[in-house]
Amino acid sequence: MVALTAIHDWVDAPGSVVSWAPSPGCLAKAAQAPAIDVPASYQQEQHIRAFRAHTANGLEMSRLLIPAWTMKGRCDIRAMTYVINAYLKRHDTYHSRFEFAPGNDGAASDRVVRHAIDNPADIKFVATKHGEMNASQWRAHILATPTPLEWDCFRFGVIQREDHFTFYASIDHVHADAMFMVALFIEINMNYAALVEGGAPMRLPEAGSYLDYCTRQREYASKLTLETPEVGEWLHFLERNDGTMPKFPLPLGDPDVHCTGDLITVKLMDAHDSDRFEAMCAQIGVRFIGGVFACAAMAERELTGVASYNVITPTTTRSTPAEFMTTGWFTGIVPISVDLGELNFAELARAAQASFDSGLHLANIPIERVFELAEDLPGIRTPGPGVPMLSYLDIGLPPLNPVVMGQWQAQNGTLYTDLGAANQIGMWVNRRDTGTTITVAYPDNAEARESVAQYVDLMKMVYLRAADGRADSVSSPHIPKARV
Repeated sequence: MVALTAIHDWVDAPGSVVSWAPSPGCLAKAAQAPAIDVPASYQQEQHIRAFRAHTANGLEMSRLLIPAWTMKGRCDIRAMTYVINAYLKRHDTYHSRFEFAPGNDGAASDRVVRHAIDNPADIKFVATKHGEMNASQWRAHILATPTPLEWDCFRFGVIQREDHFTFYASIDHVHADAMFMVALFIEINMNYAALVEGGAPMRLPEAGSYLDYCTRQREYASKLTLETPEVGEWLHFLERNDGTMPKFPLPLGDPDVHCTGDLITVKLMDAHDSDRFEAMCAQIGVRFIGGVFACAAMAERELTGVASYNVITPTTTRSTPAEFMTTGWFTGIVPISVDLGELNFAELARAAQASFDSGLHLANIPIERVFELAEDLPGIRTPGPGVPMLSYLDIGLPPLNPVVMGQWQAQNGTLYTDLGAANQIGMWVNRRDTGTTITVAYPDNAEARESVAQYVDLMKMVYLRAADGRADSVSSPHIPKARV
């Protein structure tokens, strides 16, 4: 999906901060919200359980999505208050809170229950002026956003400077995936501009319901069995990886020694080389994404000598125009498997493209449900840390809107996140008009840093050689073989 930037890298000039949080009356209404039958989605439940596990172990968890962009002039607080409240009332995911249901003895059970505010009109966020803050102060303020076990785990704010301000939102992942920034950016920008120019609020197309999605997902998952063909495809992928999800092929340090995560971003190709790489992919009959998987596979083979390349890649599970304008967590994963052998770049790219295309339908099968069904199967086990995820996104192509993303870039749009304990190797390859970059999230220890640096350095070489039509001659005698 969309690449992230670590919030500790958000450094800018000091400014006067105004933030929006629920009024006391709104909080009281949320606390009284009744339990409803709509279940948490698999994505939401996994996130809530992971948060509880991290907290029990005294660990921080990466959980916040923080889009920010600049807007001209001085912020009209009254207009922005209206816009923020309209956004929250429009998207029903924000009407929910979650808890672990009390058991017979009064202690929390293991069942996640959703409570929902009956009347969206009860949602009222109000502005609070905090005065001038520097970067470290507003970062701390944003990181204080409540947890996913509290209703108000979302905040909004502006950082006002002399002739412009930065708008930001801080949304717990339980309510959104990275794609939500598109709807948020459109709604906040368009409605705010309409109001400050003296017009009426924009008439936006009807948003979909995330609660309806949660219901459909659970109903569909409940009908899955071990005999369902799609479940069988997932089990075959797990069996290729010793009965679990794949593991990053290079050492990541001692998993029993907890550490926070970190992010690095490296430019793989400039705009010209990106165009040449795309032309090479087209020449061999694949899309850019097929070349992305091929380059990663070639880097792994060169560094470790592995016989097969296995990875997961995220994709949206939105399926209607309304859902593409809906805030919520609509992300599934697709398994990619390629037997490497002596395949050259063109052969690997075609195999990877075929694996991706043929596996797209598996994004609608929650992997958590597969593990539930396979609980009693010998050899199948839930994954440990170090699962690799490789994502590719071209901001100039659907499902993103190139016009909207062009405006996002023009307004210095950035998607920040907090850094918590690292359990996964996340890799985001993003193509923009300025070139192609890779952002990698990894455990912040010396061994993982060295492994990721080796991997990314070699991957960059493979991309450039592919753009030159020389990918099959890749070798890297100056990069030592990593331990596995």
